[in-house]
Amino acid sequence: MLKVSKKRKLIISKLEPSKKYSLLEASSLVKEITTVKFDASVDLSVRLGVDPKKSNEMVRGIVSLPNGTGKNLKVLALVTPDKENEAKEAGADYIGLDEYITKIKGGWTDVDVIVTLPSVMAKLGPLGKVLGPRGLMPNPKTGTVTMDIKKAILDVKEGKIDFKVEKAGIVHASIGKVSFDSKKIFENADELIKAIIKLKPSSTKGTYIKSIFMSSTMSPSISIDYKF
Repeated sequence: MLKVSKKRKLIISKLEPSKKYSLLEASSLVKEITTVKFDASVDLSVRLGVDPKKSNEMVRGIVSLPNGTGKNLKVLALVTPDKENEAKEAGADYIGLDEYITKIKGGWTDVDVIVTLPSVMAKLGPLGKVLGPRGLMPNPKTGTVTMDIKKAILDVKEGKIDFKVEKAGIVHASIGKVSFDSKKIFENADELIKAIIKLKPSSTKGTYIKSIFMSSTMSPSISIDYKF
């Protein structure tokens, strides 16, 4: 017989696997069933009734989480010399151009977000195979290719995230930390869900949002009954 640990017993006592919880209940419960010793991320997984293979059913967007992500994101600003001071004032962690392009070609990707200028994008084309799979390629749709470098960096630092539906039809995003109080977790999760709802493709038939689950690092998932 498998021995159930004390931590597992605690989780089982608090979570009913077959029950659907309100978003507010889940935002509180996720803190109670997280037993890791570090400040775990809180994640939201939203399964959509879309076919991502169809271009007119691709769901992708950006949202500013009202309480930030709780993460200290490292930002690389690939900019020309005239924009370096602007990037520095906004708090970019790395600033430059050709030297960082060379580093990336060599395999360096120790950043979370890259922002750049429209005029620089031609230089980044050959880096697609390195940056694309890691979700680091700047994109005008996510606000990371812009002339307003300062705003782009501040938005990232203050909690703006981009999201898109994966091949399996799921949007997965981190929306905070378990150290957040339950109200902040709720507000961030609610903001992301509302953003996804607004992006419902007109071609989508049937149920758009099929299921929503909240979890933290290494915790079980909590099924959410969201009122639309």
